[in-house]
Amino acid sequence: MDNFASLMHGFSVALTFHHVALMMGGVLLGILVGVLPGLGAPNGVSLLLPLTFSMDPVSAIILLTSLYWGALFGGSTTSIIFNIPGEPSSVATTFDGHPMAKQGRATEALSLAFLSAGFGALAGVLLITALSGWVAKFALRFSSPEFFAVYFITFASFIGLGGSSAFKSIVAMGVGFTLASIGMDSVSGNIRLTYEFDVLLGGVSFLIAVIGLFGIGELLLTMEDGLRFDGVAAKVRLGDVLRTAATLPRYWVALLRSSAIGIWMGITPGGPTAASFMSYAMAKRSSRNPEKFGKGEPEGVISPETADHAAGSAAMLPMLALGIPGSATAAVMMGGLMIWGLNPGPMLFTERPDFVWGLIASMYLGNVVAVVVVLATVPLFASILRIPFSIIGPLIVVICFIGAYTVAGKPFDIWLALAFGVVGYAFKKLDYPIAPMILAMVIGDKAEDAFRQSMIFSQGSLSIFWSNSLVTSLMALGLLLLLLHPLQLAWRGARRLTAAHATRG
Repeated sequence: MDNFASLMHGFSVALTFHHVALMMGGVLLGILVGVLPGLGAPNGVSLLLPLTFSMDPVSAIILLTSLYWGALFGGSTTSIIFNIPGEPSSVATTFDGHPMAKQGRATEALSLAFLSAGFGALAGVLLITALSGWVAKFALRFSSPEFFAVYFITFASFIGLGGSSAFKSIVAMGVGFTLASIGMDSVSGNIRLTYEFDVLLGGVSFLIAVIGLFGIGELLLTMEDGLRFDGVAAKVRLGDVLRTAATLPRYWVALLRSSAIGIWMGITPGGPTAASFMSYAMAKRSSRNPEKFGKGEPEGVISPETADHAAGSAAMLPMLALGIPGSATAAVMMGGLMIWGLNPGPMLFTERPDFVWGLIASMYLGNVVAVVVVLATVPLFASILRIPFSIIGPLIVVICFIGAYTVAGKPFDIWLALAFGVVGYAFKKLDYPIAPMILAMVIGDKAEDAFRQSMIFSQGSLSIFWSNSLVTSLMALGLLLLLLHPLQLAWRGARRLTAAHATRG
């Protein structure tokens, strides 16, 4: 009841004309940030942060979080329409969202993405409201071994639950690990795999890879298919949005499962990107028709979007309660809190309850505002598919190059994006999955740091990963997921052998 009373006080703080106007402005800016590949929510929040220094902390954090929600929604838009993820966590949405758009179902795909994202965000905020005290105590148990175990579960689930060949997934993941290790080692300070190219000292940006693999790679495939987008004649009406919304309850299992995955990955923190990949893999594995995934399956849009936004919301809890950011955007916001004179941690709930609960209340309101705004713009976004490829193709190339250059302001990144475009084209032609490589690039360095720090603590003993009940449970789950695929193959082989013996008999 104390949390409920505090939340009501938070609504009295957040529900003012000034703050609601900030929410709408932040969401619109966020959608623009998310639509432009190469910017992303962390960069958008970073660019807007200096403008908040003269604002009071409550107004400032409301503006930044609203921009964050808008950026997540905007990233889904380009993922579905152009197969270019505006956000790293929107990569998994491309797998089925873009095929739906090419089939003339752009409105359905966008509506499902936005509505399920709103559901996931609401689930994350409800968790923050109800379990803030308990989760703060639980998260204190996490150290390097537990963080590595979470990342291990993510990698193992993609191998064990993924629909592609396990060998090809491992190869793609190995390429991602290699790319993630380029540059300066954050533990020892050594320079790795730069081959005396100074431009590689800072490593290979994940955003550059995404722009090339999905943006330019998709353009190359489209050119090969005849310089056109499929489904450009689709008619778009606002009534289609309402009809799609009416179908959402039939996917209640996927919504609940993906919300749970997203909340877990947001708190631990695995992050929105890992959550979206894991949720997609779980949805495909548990589906009665897994062969439909990758060809325009609605659940393939609902699952990653729900997990993505649930993780994004839940990641705010460890940042507020412990000062441990669960995502890159949360890290930027934590820097803002310190600039405003606030110290994230358990005492923040006691010293500044108006700020904490005003923020939590604004998360409810901000997500409602975001869903309304993006749903109102669905016909506008979907109608972009009607533009001839001869116009939209060069425009996408320009946007990709601008996005690549914006990441770090280096001309070399434009050439790197082109190289990744060729790699993406080759991967798709050879039927190698891109998702495992992307996943390894995103959290490979974090997993390596957690592993090496664990080895330093244990003086090189792997027993640290079985040193307590929490890390043991996490590692056991990861091993089970890793072995799931070969066990299934062995079981199917045994069934075929038994059937063959029965036929002969």
